[in-house]
Amino acid sequence: MVLAICYLICYMLIMCGIIGYTGNRNAVSVVIEGLKRLEYRGYDSAGVAFFSEKGIEVRRCKGKIRELESFIESENPSSHNTIGHTRWATHGRPSEENAHPHRADGVVLVHNGIIENYLPLKRKLMQKGHHFTSETDTEVLCHLIADYAQRYQIENAVREALKEVKGAYAIAVIKEDEPDKIIGVRKDSPLVVGVGTGEYFLASDVPAFLSYTNNVIFLDDGEMVVLTKDGFFITGLDGVSVHKDVKSVSWSPSMAEKGGYRHFMLKEIFEQPRAIADTLRGRFNAESAEVNLEEFNITEKDLKEVERIFIVACGTSYHAALIGKYMIEGLVRIPVEVDIASEFRYRNPIIRPGDLMIVITQSGETADTLAAQKEARRLGAKVLSICNVVGSTSSREADAVFYTHSGPEIGVASTKAFTTQIIGLYLFAIAAGKVKGMISEDVSAELLSDLLMLPGKVEEALGTDENIKDIAKEFFRAKDFLYLGRGIEHPVALEGALKLKEISYIHAEGYPAGEMKHGPIALIDEELPVVFLAPRGRLHEKIASNMQEVKSRGGKIIIITNDADEDMRMISKKCIFVPKTNPYLTAVLMAVPVQLLAYHIGVLRGCDVDQPRNLAKSVTVE
Repeated sequence: MVLAICYLICYMLIMCGIIGYTGNRNAVSVVIEGLKRLEYRGYDSAGVAFFSEKGIEVRRCKGKIRELESFIESENPSSHNTIGHTRWATHGRPSEENAHPHRADGVVLVHNGIIENYLPLKRKLMQKGHHFTSETDTEVLCHLIADYAQRYQIENAVREALKEVKGAYAIAVIKEDEPDKIIGVRKDSPLVVGVGTGEYFLASDVPAFLSYTNNVIFLDDGEMVVLTKDGFFITGLDGVSVHKDVKSVSWSPSMAEKGGYRHFMLKEIFEQPRAIADTLRGRFNAESAEVNLEEFNITEKDLKEVERIFIVACGTSYHAALIGKYMIEGLVRIPVEVDIASEFRYRNPIIRPGDLMIVITQSGETADTLAAQKEARRLGAKVLSICNVVGSTSSREADAVFYTHSGPEIGVASTKAFTTQIIGLYLFAIAAGKVKGMISEDVSAELLSDLLMLPGKVEEALGTDENIKDIAKEFFRAKDFLYLGRGIEHPVALEGALKLKEISYIHAEGYPAGEMKHGPIALIDEELPVVFLAPRGRLHEKIASNMQEVKSRGGKIIIITNDADEDMRMISKKCIFVPKTNPYLTAVLMAVPVQLLAYHIGVLRGCDVDQPRNLAKSVTVE
């Protein structure tokens, strides 16, 4: 039972941050700055380990990086070799002793992930005389490596120790009597090498070192890198040398800064016209009405053979997947199943060779999505990954990949990644629909023409910001919200409710408007704000009837619509108007106001909208 409870806690883990540096700069300063750039991942303690004349010194504390920085700035430490970490508590409460780095007999380590068999390992090590000072699985791994380091050089000690480990990990390791090395290894948790001129970086995400270099190497599972200020080499855990190409990422350091906005989330909401334009660039030819299939790394033959599609994702990406279902079934006329990734492989899915799975993941490192992707490939399906991070695990392990090019998304709650994922699905649906003969060249041309105009229309939708801010002032004290939509707007309602929960900690539900009378109508009273997603279309009269039902019961109605007729204002004065486009892309325009509404309500409630409590950017274990 104790072990089961420990595993349950493990599987709730969310992403921490790693940064290591070796080179001629002051490594302590570089690592502290890198940790600040990883703050968006979520954490409750932080620490660094650096070499000095005394050996390896460790500084760590509960709380924010600024507290760690304040803690060590009076010492003004200088080093050419340093590792650092931000931790989100799983094994053990947030505390100084549970914070990383951990130390054992001259070995110091930081770790992201799960050591599933840490309890039996700990018992074995205690029998050998090891003494533990924390409640973490990470300290167990540190002692295990130190145990082997009594007999091996640090690289081989790490290799031997990891043979005994079950679970997921990204680690950075240093050893007191080998002061020129940083060892990095990954399995099911991301780790990236930054290659500079006479300096090298190791991090869990590119923004940690992007102000110094945009040349990166993405490590694969089971690969080890040894960094020194003179260079690096990569091997497998078997010790065999591995050649890896250095890639250049196109993000600039300014893309990871706030750019004058109060919060990253607001900046990223307002970046959506640019992000969508970047996602479109080079992806289709408007004159020939052709989607460039090379951008998906998929052929016409592949598309012709597909008879059934599965889409798998988590969180916000799952809502994009639901929107994609409407697009693909509407334009391609083949069945689409959408699954939450964490449930997919446990329902014994019926997948056959010839099926296509589309996985949607902002980071390309989401554990549940990667597991579903592996399962689909095991069962013989081809996999198309829609993700934002070049070289991520999902993109490397997929048969085909579509990069959204939305740039780094620092705010934990996804915004621009969501809308660009929808664009990827839209382009796929057009390409497949045309290949399958379900849409004509004229229809394809019209759909792509609408897409060309979308960035400008998103800009118009952003012009509703002041109106939304006023609405937020009226409702930010509410205890509950209900979001209602029909058809393709139902997933937007789900996304609106999720954003509000994430950012403001207000309980919110998204529901199909037609299901309101089957339960949610019992919630409606004079205190309940109800957000209706009500574009002009074939279901407009239906949703207008739902509004009247809410109004007759005293509910507070907020309408997001592209219908400027007075009948909307007669139902509610709280109207948010977005431009008109085709029904598929209307979902993108409707998403903008629900993002802004969540943002402004969160700010008015004094919440940390960039780093909501208990959340982090990447969920890299189950």
